[in-house]
Amino acid sequence: MKFNIPDKYRGILFHISLWSLWLTISVTNSKPEEVYVNFMLVLGLIVFNHIPLFFFNTHWLIPNVLLKKDATIYFWVLVMVLVIFVVYHAFLIEFLKNFLEPNDHHHRKSLIGVFAVLLVGGVSTGYGLLNYISEQEKIQEEQKSEQLQSELMFLRSQISPHFIFNVLNSIVYLIRSKSDLAEPVTLKLSELMRYMLYESDKEQIALEKEVTYLESYIALQKIRFEEDVDIQFKVEGKPTTEIIEPMILIPFVENAFKHGVGMVLNPIIDIELKILDNHLFFSVKNKIGNENKSDKDGTSGIGLRNLKRRLELLYPDTHSLTISQKEGYYLIELNLNLNT
Repeated sequence: MKFNIPDKYRGILFHISLWSLWLTISVTNSKPEEVYVNFMLVLGLIVFNHIPLFFFNTHWLIPNVLLKKDATIYFWVLVMVLVIFVVYHAFLIEFLKNFLEPNDHHHRKSLIGVFAVLLVGGVSTGYGLLNYISEQEKIQEEQKSEQLQSELMFLRSQISPHFIFNVLNSIVYLIRSKSDLAEPVTLKLSELMRYMLYESDKEQIALEKEVTYLESYIALQKIRFEEDVDIQFKVEGKPTTEIIEPMILIPFVENAFKHGVGMVLNPIIDIELKILDNHLFFSVKNKIGNENKSDKDGTSGIGLRNLKRRLELLYPDTHSLTISQKEGYYLIELNLNLNT
C-alpha cells in the first residue's frame, strides 16, 4: 500500500526530522552532566542561526540569485552569507555561554560551529535545488495533463459534426428519392443526437449506453438501406458495471458504412461485439469496393485518425488496434480493457 504525504506537509516533516536529528547527534556524545547544557546551546543555535540561514538560502538566494542570475554570483554571495553566519554563530555562543559550565572546550565548539554553518549551507542548497526540480516536474505534469485534456476536447468536438454530416447526407438522399423512410430515419437521428448532446461530452459513460447507441445507429442504417446491404450485428455478453469513453466504437461502424456500400457488389457489413470479464473485443468487417482517391471527400479518414489518437491518449497500455485487408474485406479489430 502506497502512502502519499500531501505536499504542504512534506516540508514541515522534513524540518522536524532534520533538526531533531541535529539535536540528537549534538548531545549523543555529551557527558551526562553536560547533556542539558549542550542541548540548550544547540537548540539556541538552531533556532537563531541555522534555521534562519536555511530559509534565507532556500527561499531567497536560490530563487532570486541562482535561478535568475548566475551560479558563480550565487556561489560568492553564499560564501559571504556563510561568513556572516559564522561570525553570528560565534556571537551566539558568547551570548549563550552563560548556560555553559566553565570548561576549556569553547575553542573546539567554535570550530564545530564553523563546520555546522557550512553543513547547513550545503544541505539547504541541496534541498532548495531538489525542491525546485520537483516543482518544475509537477508544473510540467500539469501542463501535459492540460494539453491532453485540450486535445481530447478538440477530438471530441470533431466527432459529432462529422457523424451528423454523414447521416444528414443519408436523409437528403432519402428525401430526394421521395422515400417513405425519410421520416423514421429523421426520428432515429433525433434519438442519436440526443445521446450525443447529453452523453458524449462526459469523460466516461456506462458501456451499456454506448452499446445502446451503437444499436440505434445500426438500426438507422438498416432502415436506410433495407435489403440492399447485408448488415450483421452480433453481441456476446452483457454490459454490467463497465465504463468506456463515449463515441469510441461508432467511428469503426461509420467508416464501414461510408466505404463498404455504394461501389460494392453485394455489400456486406459484419459487426461483432464481445464483452467478457471487463474486456471488450470489437470487430467491423466490410467488403472492399472500387472506390478510388478521387471518390473521397476532404474529410475521409477523419473518424479513424481521430479514434486512433483518442485510444493512444485514453488507453495507452490497455488496448490493441489492428487494421487489415484480406480476401476482399477491410477488417478492424479492437481489444480493450475497460475500467469499472
